[in-house]
Amino acid sequence: MKLQSVFYFSLIFLLSCQNNNSDSIESADENLISYVNPFIGTGGHGHTYPGATLPFGMIQLSPDTRLEGWDGCSGYHYSDNEIYGFSHTHLSGTGVSDYGDVLLMPTNKQVFNNGADGKEGYKSKFSHDKEIAEPGFYKVHLEDTNIDVELTTSKRSGIHKYNFPSKDNQYLILDLLHRDKVLNAKINRVSDTKITGYRFSSAWATDQRLFFAIETSHAFTDVLQSPPKEGMKGAQKMAMQFINPKNEPIYIKIGISAVDIEGANQNLKQEIGAKTFDDIKTEAQNIWEKQLKKIVIEDKNVDYKTNFYTSMYHVALAPNLYQDVDGRYRGMDLEIHKTKDFDYYTVFSLWDTYRAAHPLYTIIEQEKTNDFINTFIAKYDEGGIMPIWDLAANYTGCMIGYHAVPVIADAYLKGIRDYDVDKAYTAMKHSANQDKLGLQFYKDYGFIPVENESESVSKTLEYAYDDWSIAQMAKELGKKEDYKTFLERAQYFKNSYDPESQFMRGRFRNTWFSPFDPYEVNFNYTEANAWQYSFYVPQDISGFTKLMGGKIQLENNLDKLFSASKNTSGSHQADITGLIGQYAHGNEPSHHMAYLYNFVNKPAKTQEKVNQILTELYTNTPDGISGNEDCGQMSAWYIFSSLGFYPVAPGSNQYIIGTPLFDKATINLENGKSFTVKTKNKSDDNIYIASATLNGKEYPYSYINHQDIIIGGELVLTMTNSPSNWAIENEFIPSTSIDEHLIVAAPFIAEGDVAFKGKTEVTLANVDREASIFYRVGFKGGFKKYQQPFTIDKTITIYVYAEKNDVKSATITTDFYKINPNIKIELKSEYANQYNAGGNNALIDGILGAEDFRTGTWQGYFDTDLVAIVDIGNVKTNEDRIKVQFLEDQRSWIFLPTKVSCLVSKDGKNYTSLGDFNVDIIEKENRSIQGYTFKYPKNSNFRYVKIIAKKLGKLPSWHLGAKHDGKSWLFVDEIQIN
Repeated sequence: MKLQSVFYFSLIFLLSCQNNNSDSIESADENLISYVNPFIGTGGHGHTYPGATLPFGMIQLSPDTRLEGWDGCSGYHYSDNEIYGFSHTHLSGTGVSDYGDVLLMPTNKQVFNNGADGKEGYKSKFSHDKEIAEPGFYKVHLEDTNIDVELTTSKRSGIHKYNFPSKDNQYLILDLLHRDKVLNAKINRVSDTKITGYRFSSAWATDQRLFFAIETSHAFTDVLQSPPKEGMKGAQKMAMQFINPKNEPIYIKIGISAVDIEGANQNLKQEIGAKTFDDIKTEAQNIWEKQLKKIVIEDKNVDYKTNFYTSMYHVALAPNLYQDVDGRYRGMDLEIHKTKDFDYYTVFSLWDTYRAAHPLYTIIEQEKTNDFINTFIAKYDEGGIMPIWDLAANYTGCMIGYHAVPVIADAYLKGIRDYDVDKAYTAMKHSANQDKLGLQFYKDYGFIPVENESESVSKTLEYAYDDWSIAQMAKELGKKEDYKTFLERAQYFKNSYDPESQFMRGRFRNTWFSPFDPYEVNFNYTEANAWQYSFYVPQDISGFTKLMGGKIQLENNLDKLFSASKNTSGSHQADITGLIGQYAHGNEPSHHMAYLYNFVNKPAKTQEKVNQILTELYTNTPDGISGNEDCGQMSAWYIFSSLGFYPVAPGSNQYIIGTPLFDKATINLENGKSFTVKTKNKSDDNIYIASATLNGKEYPYSYINHQDIIIGGELVLTMTNSPSNWAIENEFIPSTSIDEHLIVAAPFIAEGDVAFKGKTEVTLANVDREASIFYRVGFKGGFKKYQQPFTIDKTITIYVYAEKNDVKSATITTDFYKINPNIKIELKSEYANQYNAGGNNALIDGILGAEDFRTGTWQGYFDTDLVAIVDIGNVKTNEDRIKVQFLEDQRSWIFLPTKVSCLVSKDGKNYTSLGDFNVDIIEKENRSIQGYTFKYPKNSNFRYVKIIAKKLGKLPSWHLGAKHDGKSWLFVDEIQIN
């Protein structure tokens, strides 16, 4: 896609002309902001915004072109051609919408309607031909009103500049109802040139509070405010007309605060005050220039340099400052706190950013890394736990793991320690010792059972890595018992590894979840399938390699990953993008995988894959990011990888060498030193490393240590066009390994049905074939050593554990249920495999579902009626009721049936109705289980029971999914005949 902006067209044309000289390399002291293209990521699923902001700033002053929808998360999408206005907070690259606070829109009419309903409104068409975006500056022409808008910002404040076509009808709309659900709002007219107010809203952050102070360069009159709504103290919309007889530019200065109006006033006064628009724009762009010069690239490829500096720009858009100039901020308890000891931040997308963005900050943002960790500790004090994904003083409950932990450990192990280390360590342990989100099962069993917690495989694997990082910090602090405990927990990945399929799989009642399809996206994984999580053991790649059977097998499996079909099955997951085989670069769990070839002595394969990702999945176009930008993680991967190395296991202090993209890159460190990566013989074909030197000495290793970078120096890589023998010997390859306090994985049921008819033969197995397995059937008696399969013929519980070298695994219990052999079920409808609840007999197995549909205990039917016939086997005369249960979780598109019918028959042909339940579908927030009971005379005779449940089908108009023509799910559990 060709950029339409006049500014960028001119820039690229100019640079392309310079590029015609094949001997030229762009100088290291040029204007780097000219290489930033803020439109990258605004198309596709990048979810970025093009507006003005400062590095890690509180205010993001940007146009809003989209009010809702997944690709409207940032408020802007490049495919749109209408602007609703310019709001002051935006999220960069997230997968959930929020922000868009305090919308301002210049117009030529006094109207409160935004025009989204097709009626007259204040929105306006615009064209990318007349749109400019630069770091710290944005400009656009509004076609419907012929108004030019320019925006620039400081940290907590910003300035709008409006050029109206004439002195008449100069209006400004202030809309506090824009986008999110508003809980409370108020507008105060302080004078003819000043407005203050606040907006409390609920979206992803359920209780976000923002205050503002607005000053105008010209007096306004004919003020019209919308009437207050019930429960709100003031108007939510305001229209003001400017008095501007000379038709001068109108300037709007605004300060924002999460604390109070006075905070907004002071932020505006101290940051902007009497400064002009051009003053603030110059300051902003000077700040960005300084930020970008933390890494200086010298190369001839303009697109690559643009991708790089746009990545440097994106990686500095979050986290966001959340503190006023006087040190006050709103904490996780929603109370006001104050500190001058550090800057306080919000918007920590930690499931994404712990992988590469925060490790990058340990190199180029060491002071801010201390601030981030001090912020984590403060949030722990205020809210009781460190954040997982916090937003505007709210815990969002989004994503998995406790990834503030590896951010702290990685920083500490790299010598970044300007915070209360003891309290940080206490907070880390506190995060790991919770009894929610599956942690209670993880701690007890060494894995999370599918039936107890959703996304069980991903959570087990991510928790294990987090625990390893605690163990590394415990070791440095001399805490031996903690080191042992968390190093043991770091090995729990072994309990999720299925040695037969060689994938990480969910354990469902201690059997492997089945039917198993590694391409299937289901509730066992977080935004992924088995392919995309089965290589996530960064803390013990040696142990993982051993599980697979050695380096050759790991290499083969990596080859299969990158060459597999791109198709997925099961649930649709929009985040699975940027596919090379089943490697999904658009989502974070895959990000380290290309570098795993270095661990099996094949660095050339890493070089091939990394080069392919760099050059094919990042482009200088609006849709140039292959997935959500995710608050800097996608960009951090590009920055690291284009430099030539990547942090596969943050906390190991190692970066794995891939292949550099540039002729020369210089990292300017905060300690005044610099580290340079230079290439020789670099070309599009020469992507392989032939040899390397570090500070003039031969360097045969395919990794580099953090300290080698921080002390400064020069890494020179000589490139060639074919794989070489560089760094292929065992002594030169990277390694992560757990060699102490080795655990024994818990045994699993390899064969046998936990719900069976007649009898079932049980086969036990363990990922470690050298471990002995012990079992007990029922409550009585002792454990026996497992020698051969055994038979179960009644409802009973079995207990199993494994032992090796006097180390025992957890004891796992499994309840076996005997189904009445006379009872059969015939399903006339097809259930979704990812929600099979155990298979064809799931509705008569005696096992009831829990409220969370993702635990695998419900049978799910998508957009289809349920028709099930139960054959009791004999004509019954003594039962008096039949019950069937359904789940309702409207937020997950799971609705009750509109009608439930029960019919009975003696012969399976002629049925008698026991009645119907007609269900009114009303909007509900909470999920619940609803049972329907049908009664009949005790002496009535029947053999067959038919249950018919009618689907809702198309989602109701009030449901978010209705805007995407969404269809409903039916989730049914046990058909109980008593």
